[in-house]
Amino acid sequence: MNDEQSPHYELVAKAIAYIRAQVKSQPSLEEVAAAVQVSPSHLQRLFTEWAGVSPKRYLQFLTKEYAKQQLKAAGSVLDVTLDSGLSSTSRLHDLMVSCEAMTPGEIKAQGLSLKIGYGFAATPFGPALIAWTPKGLCHFAFCVEGDLEAIARMQSLWPLAAWFKDDGQAVGFSKQIFPVDLARGKIHLVLQGTNFQIKVWEALIQTTSKGDMLTYQQLAQRMGSPKASRAVGGAMAANTIGYLIPCHRVIREGGDVGHYRWGSERKLAILGWEAAQKASNECMIIK
Repeated sequence: MNDEQSPHYELVAKAIAYIRAQVKSQPSLEEVAAAVQVSPSHLQRLFTEWAGVSPKRYLQFLTKEYAKQQLKAAGSVLDVTLDSGLSSTSRLHDLMVSCEAMTPGEIKAQGLSLKIGYGFAATPFGPALIAWTPKGLCHFAFCVEGDLEAIARMQSLWPLAAWFKDDGQAVGFSKQIFPVDLARGKIHLVLQGTNFQIKVWEALIQTTSKGDMLTYQQLAQRMGSPKASRAVGGAMAANTIGYLIPCHRVIREGGDVGHYRWGSERKLAILGWEAAQKASNECMIIK
């Protein structure tokens, strides 16, 4: 991940919005480029640099047909997932995420005596507000850099904490989350939520990997609560650690992308980007 990728995402997001609106007509490279007011060659180069695949290949990852295939695959490996506690095959270059829940006492204390650092950093999907405690990362939200409302919402979760700003450390976290090379990174999360919410988030972290998609019902099955799909949706809405708790991988049963706290175009961008990485990894394994 480098600083150039964040402005690249803004153009990519516009292209995705256009593709999404015109997906039935399967727009050509020239048509997408004209819609975002760049040359076809520039769009081709930018997409390839950003996603690792061509716009045409990326478009395939954004279709309902592709999503439905992934949902079917998620269902077929469900038994293996439940038996092994792992989603399947493609953790070769995935980020290793561990997590722990805040205790009821820590939640009740509202951050009293807790020092929390925060800052803004570029990511492949636009700027993000990142926060951390001495135990690990506790907040990740896509937003406009310097967004005071985003800071206020974050700080309201721990109103008695001692906050300090450190954009340099935030950039360090972003580089860990989105590394340039394929080295396997590790990051620890500190979760604040109800027991059920934490169970949902842990199931997402532990049973999915890049390129996976599943429905609310499938996720409920994976966590052993097959009738709790509506409550699972509530847990997705309560997630304040974007990307790392990968609620973007949960979509509607018909293949529609569904809602996302940080915008449906961004959700599609992440899903397509992860699918491209998964495809690239699988090609490396075959070779």
